[in-house]
Amino acid sequence: MVVPPTATTIACLQDAEQAAARLEAIAARTSGAQMAEAAHRVEAILEQVAQGGDQALLELSERFDGIRPDPLRIPRDRLAAAWHACEPGLRQALELAHQRILDFHQRQLPADLRVQGPHGELLGRRWRAVESAGLYVPGGRAAYPSTVLMNAVPARVAGVKRLVMVTPPGPQGEPNPTVMAAAHLAGIEELYRVGGAQAIAALAYGTESIPQVDVISGPGNLYVTLAKKAVYGRVAIDSLAGPSEVLVIADGSARADLVAADLLAQAEHDPLAAAILLTTSAELAAAVPQEIERQLSGHPRATITREAISTWGLIVVCRDLHEAAALSDRFAPEHLELLVEDPEPLAERIQHAGAIFMGPHTPEAVGDYLAGPNHTLPTSGTARFAGALSVETFLRHTSLIRFNREALEATGPAVVTLAESEGLHSHAESVRRRLG
Repeated sequence: MVVPPTATTIACLQDAEQAAARLEAIAARTSGAQMAEAAHRVEAILEQVAQGGDQALLELSERFDGIRPDPLRIPRDRLAAAWHACEPGLRQALELAHQRILDFHQRQLPADLRVQGPHGELLGRRWRAVESAGLYVPGGRAAYPSTVLMNAVPARVAGVKRLVMVTPPGPQGEPNPTVMAAAHLAGIEELYRVGGAQAIAALAYGTESIPQVDVISGPGNLYVTLAKKAVYGRVAIDSLAGPSEVLVIADGSARADLVAADLLAQAEHDPLAAAILLTTSAELAAAVPQEIERQLSGHPRATITREAISTWGLIVVCRDLHEAAALSDRFAPEHLELLVEDPEPLAERIQHAGAIFMGPHTPEAVGDYLAGPNHTLPTSGTARFAGALSVETFLRHTSLIRFNREALEATGPAVVTLAESEGLHSHAESVRRRLG
């Protein structure tokens, strides 16, 4: 296939195996030497914060952000002031998003489990919220009030007592006003103006000002992600989020302008964002690059978006939707759009995706802001084994077991046999003594 001559070149393939190889390369786009070098820098930052506390945070923020955020904490009245300063339309949009996200996540609360065994024994599982959670909200190339809601709401629903939010200081030394407004709406009481790996270190180790937390959630850049990876085990984390990605499966019924708009909506996030189209229509495959170029004319984030599309964009012409679904499952996209005549059966066929958006009236953007399900999703192929951030991210469960005499007499000999097979004498003896 000949790619139409445009200023933004997006690779077009027709061979399924070549497409699979290219998709594998896209999924691995943050690996390699760059990752190793970044990990080394992150280790040094974590150590500096662990040893230096608040002073280290101030020095690192000055070095990386050009701001010395002293004091680190934003007063609560500044959050309220930011909320009241929002223009009414924005406040209404935030309230709508908050309510829809809240309604959906309230339905996720798991029930405790209590089962009576055949001999009267009690078996169960009890859910409890973690005591504290640290919410990371990015603030580099853009501000993300939606991320405030998507992290704070499930934590609140879970019953977390203490929410600690961190976000980079803006050019004037304060976080984005809309981010602060969203924090007020979500009931955040502790907001600290610090970002990057140093913010993750503060949440994991604690400093004089910022308390150590039990769980850290929220997306960030490569350094934030590597910092979360490094502190896992000292604290829990939600996931290791990589650069964002969208994969669109489209047939001949799809409009080229909508497909292009949805690909660009992902590409404008970051130069490492991936935007992929799998289509059964050669005509659509030819029209989309031209439409992309038209929509990039005058685009306020054109430089970032062109780089992402040119480097990590891909169009594949597939024999049929079955082949498209198979390629999609091999990639396991964060966001999957189905712009096809009958999306429901195709969605059932898909096994690996963070979120599936079905039909021409469901752009991925509605999921980013207010559909209800969480927008923090597995990336870089991890949808094969992971899912969205949820209420359960902020919960832990405890097993409950109570045996009576009858239950121990009925099962104890098997316990003794199994313990002896493992060479664990006292395990067996602890049962024998109760049965003697």
